[in-house]
Amino acid sequence: MHKTTRRDFVKGCAAGALACGWPCWARSAGANSDVRLAIVGLGGIDVPGSVGGRGRQLIDAFRKVPGARIVALCDVDQAILDHGAQIMRKAGVAVTTYTDLRRVLDDRNVDAVVVATPNHWHALAAVWACQAGKDVYVEKPLAHNLWEGRQIVAAAQKYGRIVQVGTQSRSSAALREAFEFVRSGQMGKPRYAHAVIYRPRESLGKVAAPAPVPSTVNYDLWSGPAPLEPIRRQDLHYAWHWFWTWGNGEIGNNGPHYLDLCRWALGCQAPPRHALSIGGRFLFDDDGETPNTHIALLDCDPAPILCELRGLPEDKKPTGSFRGLRTGVIIQCEGGYLKTDLTGGSAFDHQDQEIRKFAGPKAGDMVVTHVTNFVAAMRSRNAGQLHAPVLEGHLSTACAHVANVSHRLGATADPEAIRAAIQKAAPTTAAATAFADVFERYEQHLAIHGVTRPVAPGVLGAWVTLDPARERFVGPLADQANALATRAYRAPFIMPTVA
Repeated sequence: MHKTTRRDFVKGCAAGALACGWPCWARSAGANSDVRLAIVGLGGIDVPGSVGGRGRQLIDAFRKVPGARIVALCDVDQAILDHGAQIMRKAGVAVTTYTDLRRVLDDRNVDAVVVATPNHWHALAAVWACQAGKDVYVEKPLAHNLWEGRQIVAAAQKYGRIVQVGTQSRSSAALREAFEFVRSGQMGKPRYAHAVIYRPRESLGKVAAPAPVPSTVNYDLWSGPAPLEPIRRQDLHYAWHWFWTWGNGEIGNNGPHYLDLCRWALGCQAPPRHALSIGGRFLFDDDGETPNTHIALLDCDPAPILCELRGLPEDKKPTGSFRGLRTGVIIQCEGGYLKTDLTGGSAFDHQDQEIRKFAGPKAGDMVVTHVTNFVAAMRSRNAGQLHAPVLEGHLSTACAHVANVSHRLGATADPEAIRAAIQKAAPTTAAATAFADVFERYEQHLAIHGVTRPVAPGVLGAWVTLDPARERFVGPLADQANALATRAYRAPFIMPTVA
């Protein structure tokens, strides 16, 4: 095995930087020096439902880390950028502002970039930053597609950068203890993991014609590597989640948090070998494209993962819960089960008696712990110190990508065909029984909301097969699936091939 030397690293960094037109300003963040950060993507202001604004939330978190200093802000919307700079000025912090990420990467005073952009920018921002000698904190999902995720993993290794993914539950000591308990075998072997994500959403509405680009937005930069498409939605800065061009739907939005917990608990170290997806966009007469009700079966090693998402509004009917969870994870084992949220949980026997409790931190404290871990790894230059290293983020995001590929290659089917597909696809009897139950409750949930046949039950996804070693789809529909595992990139925002 070739051992990378400091000279190799510097040469590799210089080569990558020159390829992008940047000098390599790699600066080791020593124990006695501040770590200087640029926040890229501040998020919408006054987004309906009080969502969005992840970049501003991360500003708050990083400002609580001793020795971490925010020196730059970047956003393609001048109004949002000015708003962020004003917040920093009121806090007595002077920052440089940029609308173009490339100018951030030129800045010798920036040691690391914090990527909180829309999904379609995550990978390009991360790889460019690695090539420019910057460390990276990148929000979930790690990448917009499967191929991009692998390029970030390769870039972090090739250029010797510290790359942390924003799946902050990895910094919960309670969850770490809980999952070690599962893997210890004290409840027997895991039979499957079940991600539950009941997150009510509202309709996006419809626009009669493409919306005008706000005067404060550089839409060429906003689009970046994606096609320069008309704005087919009322809200520019958050609703992109529900369009394939820029987002990955709910399974790519909140899904990576819970799928990551499933993988972590099971000790799964490869992407799914197969996936079957069932879902649709129900009830909403809007411009959105991605499913708002979605279930998926992922054939992973050492045990399958089930994912269940409900996104219909609660104005008339409740979304409900499953085994006391609205959002969380259940790890079903031979001798009991573990039930967790994003911070902690409890183990139970088959009579639902609590065996052991794993008390978690407050969610806000956990975020601060997570970003503190990133800064500490920057100082030590030890990527093994990271709680959520880039490879883990890639494998967890891959679960969402493979499920979405299945959905996008599917077709409408009747319930009997779906039930037959579940029994055929499930790799174990336990998974078949559990996923069949997920589907029955899925149908009941739709019926409660007034969604009945012939509209229900929606799309039966294709049974897709992935070669985990090559991360390429094989078998029937392989060409179509592999086309969805990457995208065409718009010059000059071309995603580098690193792996």
